Amino acid sequence: MTSRLPLSSVHHVALITADYTRAKRFYTEVLDAEIVNEAYRADRDSYKLDLRLPGKIRLELFSFPSPPPRPSYPEACGLRHLALATANITACIALLRERGVEPEPLRRDEFTGASFTFFADPDGTPIELYEAAS
Repeated sequence: MTSRLPLSSVHHVALITADYTRAKRFYTEVLDAEIVNEAYRADRDSYKLDLRLPGKIRLELFSFPSPPPRPSYPEACGLRHLALATANITACIALLRERGVEPEPLRRDEFTGASFTFFADPDGTPIELYEAAS
């Protein structure tokens, strides 16, 4: 009999930004993240910002001097995108537009019937808004 790992959820997502101030503003003012903790690490010339997005989603935002750019959008090897669930994608899109972010046109998943769209953070990280079909 094979045992399964006793995992319960994703603990957090970590992102590296090229412009800490710009990314901090985006996540707190555009995506309504709450700052849980902020620390400057002098030995690394790096900030670490712990954020809580609505829905208790934990995000760690790091800054490092001269990080390499994302290789391509959205098909870089590794993390493809960050997907955020919503019960009201239309309201989310309206708020994003009010806050200066223009998501891609709304799409529907042909297999699940879910509505979804993409937009990007200031570093080009793809973020998906996902609304499950009712």
